[in-house]
Amino acid sequence: MCGIIGILGSSDVSDRLIEGLRRLEYRGYDSAGIATIHDGIIDRRRAEGKLNNLVARLAADPLPGHTGIAHTRWATHGAPTEDNAHPHTAGDVTIVHNGIIENFKPLRDELIADGRKFLSQTDTEVVAHLLAREIERGVAPRAAVANVLPRLHGAFALAIMFRNEPDLLIGARLGAPLTIGYGDGENYLGSDALALASLTQRIAYLEEGDWAAVSRGSVEIFDRDNKPVKRPITISGVSGAMIDKGNYRHFMLKEIHEQPVVVAQTLQSYLRPVEEQVALPQMDFDLSTVERVVIVACGTASYVGMVGKYWIESLARLPVEVDFASEFRYREPVLDGRILGVVISQSGETADTLAALRHMKANGVTTAGIINVPTSSMAREVDLLMPTHAGPEIGVASTKAFTCQLAVMAALAANLARARGKLTPEAERYIVHQLTEAPAAMNAALACDEAIAAVAKTISTARDVLYLGRGPEYPMALEGALKLKEISYIHAEGYASGEMKHGPIALIDENVPLIVLAPAGPLFDKTVSNMQEAQARGAQVVLISDAEGIAQAGDNCIATIEMPKVAPLIAPLVYAVPIQLLAYHVAVAKGTDVDQPRNLAKSVTVE
Repeated sequence: MCGIIGILGSSDVSDRLIEGLRRLEYRGYDSAGIATIHDGIIDRRRAEGKLNNLVARLAADPLPGHTGIAHTRWATHGAPTEDNAHPHTAGDVTIVHNGIIENFKPLRDELIADGRKFLSQTDTEVVAHLLAREIERGVAPRAAVANVLPRLHGAFALAIMFRNEPDLLIGARLGAPLTIGYGDGENYLGSDALALASLTQRIAYLEEGDWAAVSRGSVEIFDRDNKPVKRPITISGVSGAMIDKGNYRHFMLKEIHEQPVVVAQTLQSYLRPVEEQVALPQMDFDLSTVERVVIVACGTASYVGMVGKYWIESLARLPVEVDFASEFRYREPVLDGRILGVVISQSGETADTLAALRHMKANGVTTAGIINVPTSSMAREVDLLMPTHAGPEIGVASTKAFTCQLAVMAALAANLARARGKLTPEAERYIVHQLTEAPAAMNAALACDEAIAAVAKTISTARDVLYLGRGPEYPMALEGALKLKEISYIHAEGYASGEMKHGPIALIDENVPLIVLAPAGPLFDKTVSNMQEAQARGAQVVLISDAEGIAQAGDNCIATIEMPKVAPLIAPLVYAVPIQLLAYHVAVAKGTDVDQPRNLAKSVTVE
């Protein structure tokens, strides 16, 4: 997901624009640029690659100006070259853009036929030319924006600067978030509150279809029908300390180690220790009427949904479907008002998941969202918001957001079970006790860090790695494989351990490490049986289990990673820690970019 920041300042803005872009690096990007207005001209500096390349460009060729916009780009249309980097300029208009203009090709063809020359391969430059053509026809900037926005199909957040109006920035959003920051004699635009954290705490969030005319002294907001509207100003509470690595080498490692605290903070919102009950936020519907649950998410969040399927079906005896959001609408799912539709997203802006949410609502489905950003589009649109309290997650590969989502999913499963009369008071007390113990168990799991770092050196030389698990540990095997792929670029796959003999065992030899997630319990013996079948064919096994499990099956493994003994309910939260640490240490051993892996964005806001 690209990043935007704009400043209408009282002094030169280049340094602050760069600082804002640094706060947005966690989103992932492959080029960056800034533009300012000074001495009656718009001037730009752009660079492919990391932000330091742009900083070096600015050091050699500074960019003055009290009005400016800046951008980190994740390539969609066009390669990550300097020509394709934002900002883009056409005539007297300069623009930065998050999202994707789906109808850019016919618009581009129209503009070329009108004699306009394009310098990039991007869809964004089309918007700049449309606006510039309006300006050249004598249309004022506000009217030009009002004329052009209805012609754009797709998803966008825009920040627009006009050469002849240095006291004006225009922002617009449709399907991608955009924030207005209110300062003292200054005002700002940003992708999120974190981008503006060093500038202001006073924030307003544009709603779907809104656009805003921002000057140093005022902000005017209009809805998609160009009618003036008011959007509430809130205090963001976001600080620069939230994106400080502290003593950790990488944000990912810091966020792994934050998990016991943030999971505890999240569970405080869902547990009533005195009453020994699991709670949900106040809702306007009755969970006992739910006949089916549909969970929709992408990537790591989808594995939360898969774990939730095990929990909800076993505790509440409700049928559960789990869908990738990118596939959900296109298979024409059967939906009705007896369904609870659950979306899961860290950002609350994931394009496929947001579209799935709206599709469910249009078909009469009651919706709930497990979301980390309470001001996001999904958070505002679901019928029941179930917030996580992970705080800003900077590393692209999700860690603490994932485990907080698991904690909330466990609370939802318990509430559904109680509403359906499937949960006795004794069973609920047991669940409360186990969830209360989860943060301490996760903290104990962090003690395996050194052991995992040692085995990571062996794993880092592999071309392929397999992960095995049964029951709720099967989705955790999928998550472990995804984490390894994301940040170390090693091909990895997760399997339900019983499926090995149905094909994947053909992949096994002495060069394919096998990571086995097998807490002692009802499924342990069967998992170990599958593991031993692989060992008989030369597999190099890393067994992640508790002391009991390692004592029974740790022989002939190249390494064993000991976890605390925990109840099956919280095992996914605890076993998330070693698979995250393994991916982390393998990536460090390989020397890859842990926090900003290639080709990935923190939040995917285009389909």
